[in-house]
Amino acid sequence: MTRSTKKRTRRVHKNSGFTLLELLLVLSILVVIGGFVVGNLVGVSKEANEDATRAQIGLLKPVIQRYQLKMNSLPENLEALRDGPSDADKKEKWSGAYIDSIPNDAWNNPFEYSVTGDTYEIRSSGNDGQANTDDDIIVTGP
Repeated sequence: MTRSTKKRTRRVHKNSGFTLLELLLVLSILVVIGGFVVGNLVGVSKEANEDATRAQIGLLKPVIQRYQLKMNSLPENLEALRDGPSDADKKEKWSGAYIDSIPNDAWNNPFEYSVTGDTYEIRSSGNDGQANTDDDIIVTGP
């Protein structure tokens, strides 16, 4: 039994590799996919900031309610939760801070707070930082 050995040779073509057109096509596809990924991440970040801001406001609501129960009125501003009322008559009822610090919204802007009668409004200027625009986050109470 004889064994024949054939030497295998590999042919090298002059046209091996990728053409410039193929490389540009792949690069274009990667850029489009990258654009979608970045666009989705920005949207997720915006939603996360809105959720965080709503959570911050949610933490302020019970603090305002405790102040109202003790002082028989809503605080005139958010600083009153920390520093006490400015009215001398109400200072007698003051027994200490209801909150250590006044939080900012997720975009590091201060909350706006206003009182009308027996209701209050806490407002975040939202992503654009401008008041009275479509992205404002508004919570009213009690």
